[in-house]
Amino acid sequence: MFEFFSDSPLLYRILIILAVAAGSHLIVMLIKRLSEFILLGKGATATRGVSEFSKKFPRSATVITILESTLTFVIYFLALGLILQEFNLSLRAYLASTTVIGLAIGFGSQGFVQDIVIGLTLIFSNLIKVGDVVEVSGQIGRVESVGMRFTVLINLHGQRVHMPNRNIAVISQFRGGCIRAYIDFQIPDGISGKQISQIVNPLAAALYSQHKAIVMEEPENFGVKKTIRGGWRFIRYKFNLWPGQGALIESNFRQMALARIRAEFPDYADWMINITYRSERFIMKDGELIDEGDSEDPKSENNPPPAS
Repeated sequence: MFEFFSDSPLLYRILIILAVAAGSHLIVMLIKRLSEFILLGKGATATRGVSEFSKKFPRSATVITILESTLTFVIYFLALGLILQEFNLSLRAYLASTTVIGLAIGFGSQGFVQDIVIGLTLIFSNLIKVGDVVEVSGQIGRVESVGMRFTVLINLHGQRVHMPNRNIAVISQFRGGCIRAYIDFQIPDGISGKQISQIVNPLAAALYSQHKAIVMEEPENFGVKKTIRGGWRFIRYKFNLWPGQGALIESNFRQMALARIRAEFPDYADWMINITYRSERFIMKDGELIDEGDSEDPKSENNPPPAS
């Protein structure tokens, strides 16, 4: 078509250039509308639909976005070459020059390429998912998005941390989105478990009410337990904490509980309050990894404490 109109008047050649530009733009818009329809679904609003689809199907959303960007680039790239051909620039020379420029840019943007490669690896290997609580390069946060260039975390302070994918070396995942702190209050002879619970329960509830961002769920009281060996009794409490915030339990809560207990029982010793941490407890059953969670029976006094 371009060869046929090569000897045409300037007006016709301008119309051809405009037609190529308009047609290319129309094709790109159709591609975007199709990708939005796939991402949003029927009847979904733009912002909410993309967000929900990306959270539920991050890999599919990423693939669609990559295809849209690639097709858009190819169409505009070819359209520009055809337009330049109308100004007597060889299309072959145009393609050759852009290849050389692309190589030069590639050598100068190795970090950009690393971001994309690592981003694709994170997405397709399913190493981290939206909503996971992870520690990456010293940053702890909930994963908001995993993109081609950046992985975005929301930390404890509500800050949005944009981390270049090339800086991601080690990923630590917190199963269940938290760490579990277990506080055991030993029960001395002559004191009942109910007396200790009446002192500690209000403190645990108040701590949760005051620090809900750190204490992520209401504390649990597993009741009075008894060790298999040794024969001493204790009451176990469990706190689900934001990772890295164990000081709230080790200092504030422990000291408050110790002071309240000593006000009633002056001989209560420091070593009678023990704090341990763990994630979940797992067992192998029929060749599968099973999460037991906290299956201890709070009413039982003969269950051993979970492994720390």
